[in-house]
Amino acid sequence: MADKKSTLLIKRYASRRLYNTETSDYVTLEDIAGFIRDGRDVQIVDLKSGDDLTRQYLLQIVAEHESRGESVLPINVLTDLVRSYTTQATSVVPQFLAASFEMFRDSQSKMVENITTMNPMSSIPGFEAMKAQQAAFLKAMTGGMPAGMSGPSAEREGNGGPEDLDDIRKQLADLQSKLSNLGK
Repeated sequence: MADKKSTLLIKRYASRRLYNTETSDYVTLEDIAGFIRDGRDVQIVDLKSGDDLTRQYLLQIVAEHESRGESVLPINVLTDLVRSYTTQATSVVPQFLAASFEMFRDSQSKMVENITTMNPMSSIPGFEAMKAQQAAFLKAMTGGMPAGMSGPSAEREGNGGPEDLDDIRKQLADLQSKLSNLGK
């Protein structure tokens, strides 16, 4: 398989069918969403004109997920995005969103790294597989949420301070203990 860091080129034919140039087969929007979830960068171009259609198709993927009830973007965020198209804020919004998502990705990586380094179970066989599953779970559960948010009830459940981190560590230690006892 090709390097995950290279950009996957998808060509759109006149029939609107999407063609994966890497595997020489046709793909759907859901396939493209899967490539992106797997960490691939994707570029979609019109075969005839050469126009880059990536933004259009990525927006279509987001719209389809939102319309199926897989809501990641709260109404107020969508409203603010619409407003940003009609105000002078359009020059700032893309940089702000890019920086926010970069910080979110960094914080996710650091959280997984901290769990590994603080964890006495890291020497147990199979722990790496469990860590990978945990990372995949975190990615799936926090897909599009900005760093520091945990949903609508974030204000009620705590402020994300040291007390919350200690509570999470205690819960993780309890779960690890239960897992250890299951293996005996």
